[in-house]
Formats: sequence, structure tokens, C-alpha cells
Amino acid sequence: MPRLSVILPAYNAGDFLRRSAGSVLANTYCDLELIIVDDGSSDSTGDICAALARGDGRVRIIRQENAGVSCARNRGVDEASGELIAFVDADDFVEPDAYETMISLMDGSGAGCAACSYYDEFPGGSRADRSPPMPEGVYGPEDVRRGIVLPLLCDRLSTSLLLGTVWRYVFSARVIKEGGIRFSGAYLEDEMFLIEYFSHPCTLAVSGAALYGYMQNPASVTKRYLRGFAGTFMRSMEIKAELVERFDIPAPPEWRLNSAWAGLLIAASNEFAPGAPAGGAGRLRTIAAMPLFAEAVRDYVPRGMSRNKTLAAFCLRHRLYGLLAALYAVKNRGR
Repeated sequence: MPRLSVILPAYNAGDFLRRSAGSVLANTYCDLELIIVDDGSSDSTGDICAALARGDGRVRIIRQENAGVSCARNRGVDEASGELIAFVDADDFVEPDAYETMISLMDGSGAGCAACSYYDEFPGGSRADRSPPMPEGVYGPEDVRRGIVLPLLCDRLSTSLLLGTVWRYVFSARVIKEGGIRFSGAYLEDEMFLIEYFSHPCTLAVSGAALYGYMQNPASVTKRYLRGFAGTFMRSMEIKAELVERFDIPAPPEWRLNSAWAGLLIAASNEFAPGAPAGGAGRLRTIAAMPLFAEAVRDYVPRGMSRNKTLAAFCLRHRLYGLLAALYAVKNRGR
């Protein structure tokens, strides 16, 4: 059995899949399997998957009716045979030495999982390197809680925001499977997965090298209007509250209001996103009146934000939804 299972969910990913899967198969670390979960694609994804499987025996293809990225990842976890698990998005890619670097760090330090830095790749080929989740080094369970779990709960507004994504880690399959850790929902699923995973005692080895390429894809789900975002966000808050209680996470009481402000700002961006239906100001007014959002606006003053977020928060606090719509119209011009 391979030591590493790499899970790649793919939905209508024909434009990117060859590059993404090829980057995994070209890795200098060869003791791996690539599990591609075709999530009900209607484009060329299925044909590309078949060709990849014919060309490399390490490729396993799973086809299912469209159920979303969380279900696709969960299906990949269920099918994984490796003792380690990594995730790749279909429009991204990994550097040739990504898995060798991280697994070597784990083997040399005795750590149970690993992480790396990444870089954004923009249309045209330019790139910008980003920071790893924690400074390069090896960390015990308490340091990991302070460095990853608490920021994912308590600091969702600052300019030094910790990105809650799973694709820059190598995880222990045992922790995931024995802990029953699952992805849930269509948004913020990575944050909830990471909070739960790193609430289990584990040692983390971190590389400062940018080993994952995150493609700034205008067609990505994170760039499109999401219907029902407020309900999805509230469900994520329920799950996070349950995790805080179950694992006795020492989160300060204001974590809920900090996260609520972050959710409200995302809701504003979503309601005025390109492609959003008309009436965004009215929908945002309704969302802002939901009890948790209303409490955050009334009782919590967000600090340390970027200038744009500070301006948006001012409009939300003073219910200037029309002005906020106009500001987003200017921001989105030409997008």
C-alpha cells in the first residue's frame, strides 16, 4: 500500500486537471496514490481521468453524482489506503519536491503531520509567495493549538489572517479516520476541518518553502455569488461552538463576535459580487438583522482590519447599505 494518499476532488475541471494531477504524479516522492473524485462532471473531466488512470497505475478514479467538494473529499478519505493524506484542488498544483520535503521533515522530527508555505499564481504567470501557517520549525500540541486552532476561531479580521485551507498540509490518516473528522458544507469547510484536526494532540513540522501553487482562478467557487451564504455561515458557527465545547478549547468569549463580523463582511462582499442578483442591499439588511450579526454590530468593535474592511464595517454599523452597494460597484467595475 502507498504511504501517502493524495485526494483531488474535480468538478468540471477539464481546463486544469492535467496540470494539477500531473504535478502530483511528477513528485519526487513516489510512494503515493492519487485519488481523483469526479464529482458528477459534465465536461471533459471524465475523459481526462480515464487517460490519467491508463497512463499511471498510481491513479484511482472515483465517480459520483454531484454532491459538492466536501462530499468528494470525504469519499476520497474513505477510499484512501495511505497512512498519510494530502489534499489538492483541481485548479492548483504542487511543486515537484512538495511531498518529499514535508514527509522528510516528519520522519526527521517524529512529527505526525506537516505543513508548508504556498504561493498565489495570477493569470499571466506572476506569483506572490505567502507565509506558512506557523514559522518554520517543529511544534507540540499546545503550540499548534495556539498557532492554528485559536487564530482560526478568534482572529478572522486582522491583516495577518491565518488562511484556513487544508491543501498545504500532510495529515495523519489515523487521526482523521479514528477521530471521525469530516468535511461539511460548501463554505468554510476547511476551517472547521483544521480546527477539529488540530484539536487532537499532534506534533506539526513546518517548512517555510512555498511548495503549493494556489491559482487565482476567476471562475473559482470563492469568486462566485453563493446563494444562502448566511445560513451556511450560521451552520459553521454551530459546528465551531460544538468543537470548542467538545475539545475544551480555551477560546476567549469574543471569538463568536469576531467571527460574526468576519461573516457579515463576507456576506456584504457576496451580496454585491459580480453576478449577484439585484436587491443586494435589501438582502444584506435582512442578514445584518439576524441575531448573531446584530449582536456583533452592537457589542463588538473590530480592530486591526484593512482600510477596505474598516470602511465596509463603518457602513454596516451605520446601516448605510446603499453606500456600501455603491462602493462595491466601483470596486467591481471591469471584473
